[in-house]
Amino acid sequence: MVIHALLAAALAMTSVPAQTTVDCNRVKCLALTFDDGPGPGTPTLLKTLKKEGVKATFFLMGKKVEQLPSIAKQTLEQGHAVGNHTYSHPSLPTLLDNEILDELKTTQELIEQATGQQPEMFRPPYGHTDDRVLGLADQTELSQILWTGTTLDWKLRDAKKIKAAVLRLAQRNGVILMHDTVPATVKAMPGTIRELKKRGYHFVTVPTLLRGKGPEAGTSYF
Repeated sequence: MVIHALLAAALAMTSVPAQTTVDCNRVKCLALTFDDGPGPGTPTLLKTLKKEGVKATFFLMGKKVEQLPSIAKQTLEQGHAVGNHTYSHPSLPTLLDNEILDELKTTQELIEQATGQQPEMFRPPYGHTDDRVLGLADQTELSQILWTGTTLDWKLRDAKKIKAAVLRLAQRNGVILMHDTVPATVKAMPGTIRELKKRGYHFVTVPTLLRGKGPEAGTSYF
């Protein structure tokens, strides 16, 4: 009996506490989002997020998922949200209807093949969109996710400047756009996340930020 009691105590000390649901009505939430992956730097970013206990949202390109399906799968398995970022990253309003649908549907299929799950969200490349694009996303059962602030990390390409941009853009219920394909962004994340935690932010996925009120197909958010 004593041995059983000691064993039970040891297990209790080593067990990982169950995650609690973040209530963004009560705490200061922030959604970090990463576009254009998966890429070579994505596994390093995933390690950082796991170490810091942070959940994020990744908008994946179809052709990148074709190249690195295991990383796409790992992203979802670690509890992050995954969205559609088209197959080849075109400016969607410049395309014909069937071309837009092909970009979205092909990527849906590739992400499902890699992860076992189809996304409910998409992000238009460059933020280029209009009512026609949104209507076609609705046909593909996708909501449209934009952002409240973009770091322009692809242009800065400097970890200190990217960190400063994130800290400047951070706001309650904000959605920050970055790219896990930019090495400086991956490098900037550990220090950036720690500073944001000091400022009282809780990191959530986009669906969590929507508080159960989405994402709904054909609706544009943020």
